[in-house]
Amino acid sequence: MDIDTTRRALVAAIVGGGAVGGSLSPVRGYLDRFAPYSGSAWRDATDRTNRRVESPYGPATVRYDDHGTAHVETGEAHHVSDRASSAERGSANHSSGQRPREGGESREEGGPSGERALYFAVGYAQAADRLFQMDLQRRVMRGQLSEVVGERALDSDEFHVKMDFVGGAEANLELLDGTPTGEAVEAFCEGVNACREREALPLEFGLLEYEPDPWTPADTMLMEQQISWGLTGSFWTLRRERLARKLGEETVDELYPFRLDHDVPIIREGDGEASGAQSRGNRRAVSPSGDFEGGELLDWLADFESPPGVGSNSWVVSGDRTASGKPIVANDPHLSLMAPPVWYEMNLRSDDVSVRGVTFPGVPFVVIGENDAGAWGFTNSGADVIDFYSYETDESGDRYRYEGEWREFETDERTIEVSDAEDRTVTVRKTVHGPLLEREGQRVGVSWTGHTATRTSAAIHEYSETDGMDDFLAATEKMDLPTQNVVYADRDGNTLFYVTGKIPIRTVGNDEVWGTRVFDGSAGEAEWEGFEPFGVSSWEGFVPFDEKPHVLNPDYLGTANQRVEDDPDHYVGEQYATPYRGQRLYELLDERADADEPMDPQFMRRMQRDAKSARAEQVVDELVAAAEGEDGLGDAAAALRDWDARMVRDSRAALVFLKWFERFRDETFGDEFEANDLDAEDYPNDWVLATLPEDSRWFGDEGREAVMVRALRAALDDIEEGATYGDYNTTAAITHPFDQSFLNYPAYPTDGSAYTLNNYRKESAVGSSWRQVCPMAEREQSVCVLPGGNSGEYFSDHYDDQLRLWADGKYKSMSREIRGETAIEFEAADSEGDR
Repeated sequence: MDIDTTRRALVAAIVGGGAVGGSLSPVRGYLDRFAPYSGSAWRDATDRTNRRVESPYGPATVRYDDHGTAHVETGEAHHVSDRASSAERGSANHSSGQRPREGGESREEGGPSGERALYFAVGYAQAADRLFQMDLQRRVMRGQLSEVVGERALDSDEFHVKMDFVGGAEANLELLDGTPTGEAVEAFCEGVNACREREALPLEFGLLEYEPDPWTPADTMLMEQQISWGLTGSFWTLRRERLARKLGEETVDELYPFRLDHDVPIIREGDGEASGAQSRGNRRAVSPSGDFEGGELLDWLADFESPPGVGSNSWVVSGDRTASGKPIVANDPHLSLMAPPVWYEMNLRSDDVSVRGVTFPGVPFVVIGENDAGAWGFTNSGADVIDFYSYETDESGDRYRYEGEWREFETDERTIEVSDAEDRTVTVRKTVHGPLLEREGQRVGVSWTGHTATRTSAAIHEYSETDGMDDFLAATEKMDLPTQNVVYADRDGNTLFYVTGKIPIRTVGNDEVWGTRVFDGSAGEAEWEGFEPFGVSSWEGFVPFDEKPHVLNPDYLGTANQRVEDDPDHYVGEQYATPYRGQRLYELLDERADADEPMDPQFMRRMQRDAKSARAEQVVDELVAAAEGEDGLGDAAAALRDWDARMVRDSRAALVFLKWFERFRDETFGDEFEANDLDAEDYPNDWVLATLPEDSRWFGDEGREAVMVRALRAALDDIEEGATYGDYNTTAAITHPFDQSFLNYPAYPTDGSAYTLNNYRKESAVGSSWRQVCPMAEREQSVCVLPGGNSGEYFSDHYDDQLRLWADGKYKSMSREIRGETAIEFEAADSEGDR
């Protein structure tokens, strides 16, 4: 096999997600060595019983259930039912006195050894199922892709090296040193490395012909950095400045308003014990400065920010509204969909913990899930936690002016190793605010809250062991990044909504301002008081925890990435999602409440599967009125008139509407944007388009209705006779990073769109990356599903065994009872026996 050819063929998919032409033949040749029932890879992937592994921390077991979920158990925990376990552990935790909550990071000196045994086993299990995914992610964040795939990855590596995510990860380690969280992370890493040394490597390493380096605690912190950057790393401020230069500020204000005109914020008037909204006072938005040209710099940066369309749904309903009298939590985070999935499911049991849910591969702790006391979920809050600065520099470009003085850039030369080409040297420069990003004469300074030490790992670690709402709030206060909407309910009947994460307060003069333009870094504009890049921050100039938007004990509350609150105490952000999902979410909840019908888990599952599009409802009547009577459009108009606005697989009208709206967008904005060297990624959001008035200049002399009709004709030309939405909307978009047919998932038709609660965005491969419904009643079972399988091993039975369930809107059990046959048994390092 020509491994060099394969490397070059695969790199485009790894870096940019595109198709890899011409590489299938050598890949198939390599796979001859892995023939079913004969090759070593098949044998290792399918023989998972009676393994014994030495652990420096003591005994533990890993079991796999019928869907490949890793059930990890240690200590004296017994295989008892969920609710008995909950009752036993609840009374034990109340009396143990092991968890000081007032600001401390530790539960007991040095942390329980049983917990380290647990997380050693977790590390082993994660590596057995997801080692290549973990290694690929850390290579991206470290800027080390070129080392294995060649120079095509240099742009990615240069960005990640210049942003110095490693520096932020190392700052996190300094804060965790000596804490139980830090010790759990170390044990996890030892487990990963034990698996790496003992087990056969996944086939992807063979395709790229390299072996992974040992996993380190800094790598786990890098996974936290990657997650946080993917949710908060936006260059929208820079894009808006470029748009203002090209289109004019008046046009930018029209097409990209800071606030969408709708009445469905997350926190509505009368929602429980809400945080007190105050008047805006001196807070104000700031217009683009017009100084940032963009050009090559922004074109480069655009590939490395948050993926388009990342969002989520969650809601919490109190016991006053449920059939059981106990609360229910539902969550489905919308993230990039891939093979294997972005999440890893596990069920953990020790003397102190019984928690089940999902984590990101490389992270030891359950991020979203349920424990003895309650359940929780997250959506992105849209908070603005990144600012940009321009500087006056001297003629040499080696110094920048700051508060009246010339300062040397903090400079470091770093080498990027490149496979099959010369290594490259990258100059990393920083200012008092953080990294400096430069290209083709353009430069901008960056402040991002992830570039300092955060307590997020400690917060997520503590979530697993919380014993009620007070504990949960104490842990939430430590969640410094990313900024999220957390919903929570517990078995005592409490419900909660809170915005997490550190949110900077920006001031210019005496005014508190929004972070909506590039600030003058030389003048020290809008600096974050108490922020120490790549160190430990004091956070003085950030929104206090009790002033963040929150609601204690809401009756019911739903989040879909819409505006958090109409008038918050402080500026949170302005890059919120269109309100379509939020509208539908509250419509369903309000209808049920107004009818005084109890809400049960079955209703919550129907909500997660709901495919009715508020976007379609907003404009479809207008489209039908415009199309009726037009030659050749009678059938389409009739189908749309009778349509119920549901984006479901067997609907032709849903496909017609989808293709029409795409054309409507292009027909409205395409020519002028192209003339200004802008493309479809720069178009305003669909709410803006849908609400443009009839006489808007964007419709030219012909008017809005004529553009609608023209777009419908063009859309119908693109649709095959008899095709339905399910012919287009399939899981084929969910691919492996190599984008090879044998590694990709099967193509199943499914429902949902970007603007429905059942969220699937085929165009960008984003959607419901995990679904869970967690009732707090003892007799009701929590359920969940992944869009794929829990194993990243191609030969595993659990590589894609949940995909059809997910596509069809079905679920599996999320029981916290330990299940499955023993697959891996961990013994104390000095014990006897087969190894």
